[in-house]
Amino acid sequence: MGDISCFESRSGRLKCSAQEVYSFVIDIRNFEQFVPQGTIDNWQADKETCSFSVSMLGMVTFRLAEKEMHSRVLFVGDAMKKEDFSLLLDITNNDQKPADIKVSLNIDLNPKFRMIAVKPINQFLESLINKMEDFSGWKGIKG
Repeated sequence: MGDISCFESRSGRLKCSAQEVYSFVIDIRNFEQFVPQGTIDNWQADKETCSFSVSMLGMVTFRLAEKEMHSRVLFVGDAMKKEDFSLLLDITNNDQKPADIKVSLNIDLNPKFRMIAVKPINQFLESLINKMEDFSGWKGIKG
């Protein structure tokens, strides 16, 4: 069994309000917008769950676990065993329209795998924040 490793993105400034980003991210189908091309296969999603395969991990699934109106969304998932990671989106509402967002990934990793995974996980979080900052389709909610 591994230890819980915590990874955090930098804070990103979005091109939408906290209400818009919250409404967008609580539907997991919208996350496909932020998946880097060529990194996953077999993407399948409904409003509250998704699954996909990743070359080094196999099948990954995650689901919407908790949500706090316009401020916080928590997803939990499993890659190599039952519920071994969580992805938390902290949304900050500003007086101005643009919201800020920070993404935290907590994952159960053994020490050897953690050494290998640190760089790709940090790159994933940076890429995710960059894509979210550049994204302008927040009102294009699936439904």
